[in-house]
Amino acid sequence: MSLRYLGRVSPQSRSIFASCSYLKARPRYRLFHDTSSQKSTTINSSDHHNDHHHHHHIISPGVQSEAAADQSLNTARGNLVEADAHPHSTQYLKAFDNKELFSFLLMGLCTSMNPVLRTCIKVFPYVPISVIKALVYRIYCGGDNIQDVRKTARRLHSRGINNVMISLTIEACEGNDNIDPEYIIDETIESINGILVPHTVEMIETAGKDINDIPSGYVALKPTGFVKNAPHVLKNYRNGEEKAFDELVAKASRACQAVYDANIELAKKYPQRVAPFVVAVIDAEKYDLQPAVYELQRQLYQKFNQMHKPVNVVGTLQMYLSDSANLLAYEEKLANQNNYRLGLKLVRGAYIHSEKARSTVIHKTKQDTDDNYNAGISYCIDSILEPSSKANSSTIGHLVVASHNAESLRLASSKVYSDANVNNKNKNNVVLGQLLGMADEVTYDLIQNNKINNVIKYVPWGPPLETKEYLLRRLEENGDAVKSGNGWTTFKATFNTLMGRLFKSSA
Repeated sequence: MSLRYLGRVSPQSRSIFASCSYLKARPRYRLFHDTSSQKSTTINSSDHHNDHHHHHHIISPGVQSEAAADQSLNTARGNLVEADAHPHSTQYLKAFDNKELFSFLLMGLCTSMNPVLRTCIKVFPYVPISVIKALVYRIYCGGDNIQDVRKTARRLHSRGINNVMISLTIEACEGNDNIDPEYIIDETIESINGILVPHTVEMIETAGKDINDIPSGYVALKPTGFVKNAPHVLKNYRNGEEKAFDELVAKASRACQAVYDANIELAKKYPQRVAPFVVAVIDAEKYDLQPAVYELQRQLYQKFNQMHKPVNVVGTLQMYLSDSANLLAYEEKLANQNNYRLGLKLVRGAYIHSEKARSTVIHKTKQDTDDNYNAGISYCIDSILEPSSKANSSTIGHLVVASHNAESLRLASSKVYSDANVNNKNKNNVVLGQLLGMADEVTYDLIQNNKINNVIKYVPWGPPLETKEYLLRRLEENGDAVKSGNGWTTFKATFNTLMGRLFKSSA
């Protein structure tokens, strides 16, 4: 792999991509730089620690010069209507009802300046859940039962979002041992059969799109929810906690088996479908727990991701980790050696505010993270959409681009929806995902202005106390909205939309 076109890749990422013998074996891929988006997105403008979940790129073959590389990038950008052409557009707000607009108004106010945000974070734990549900719950959470989540998924469909990634928000990453792993796995399996499968079938039957234009449905699995004393078990999975770790793997396997069985049955009814109907996604944990999570993912890949068949299990890689490029290449190498397919969700990272070792394990700058993230998604997309590949034949078989960054999402869409891939049967194996209530103007632009089909929303749901803790994490992360001025921008835009709607109705 030539380093001539690596652009502004960080020195460490440059070294990893260049020295990795496995990537060297595939010289058609080269990296280039694409300036990260400076435009803010709704509520949370930063993607450095985005949960989702979550900018160097890998060019398609045949580019022979630096000028040609620039031309390729410009062409990719030109294929889509740029959201930045109207950076302050409020059109997306028209899709929300008055209650939702009022919730956005409150969140914009909370993130309008640092003193207000700090006060909100301090007060939030003491606010009754009934008040939270009345004021902001609906825009960020899917509900506390399966029926509520089905309604949320249908509401998203009315905005052009034809599938979801559901996440039961019960976990124990901080050592909370009040969880019941058996209850969590039972509820998770029920959500697969009671939410994902019927909603995906409903979209196939009623959305009026080709069966291969409907995104897969996803269920997020939190490893810390599947065993008692999960942090200790994960840290010591090879040092005395092997039995407990096996128990965790067994519980995760039950959820993945439900996904696998659903895909087998649905494939009989809809044999022309290429991408999986439903997918299990292993969520990331904090850095010191990740070795065990990677081992969990590999065991599930081996069991459920058979070659030449749709991917059933997707694992998460956090691209803000400085060794993530090397890890991506290593995971692909293991998949080839062990004859299974690789499904990936790429996020920038979820734990930057709480990661104790962030000074040593995370990229030094956001630009380095952006570069590394775009390199990763480009490499995976090019692998999935390899022109010579038959349906579901590539080692990297499925990708969730979990990002709120407009530039990254446009890059991914321009590669998937290029003229060269109009008839590519594998393109629905690439999906773009954002958190419910986040980056809604970017989502709107992709769907309404660019007619992108492969967009989903991450929908947390579950008991009120657990979802309250999820909402607190979202609030804590919104310091970046203050820095960018995005909170105040959201407040003004929502206020103007709401007032315009009220005056129009009274006229």
